[in-house]
Amino acid sequence: MAQFDVDAMLERFRSRAEAVRQRGLPPVAGEGRRAFIEQAERDYTDYMLVGGAAWSVEDDHLVLRIPLTGG
Repeated sequence: MAQFDVDAMLERFRSRAEAVRQRGLPPVAGEGRRAFIEQAERDYTDYMLVGGAAWSVEDDHLVLRIPLTGG
């Protein structure tokens, strides 16, 4: 099995978060626009949480530690 690079995976999540943040709005209006914006906000939050995680390997499991507070 190929070596798994956790740091590279976390960087991909950070890059995805930035792509969501930079993404423009499609030409939709009304309810579709609101739904698109809400989904983009959720995507950004999810990607940033994973991208900012500290990681370790414990008992053959990858453990991501995601802080839930600002400090």
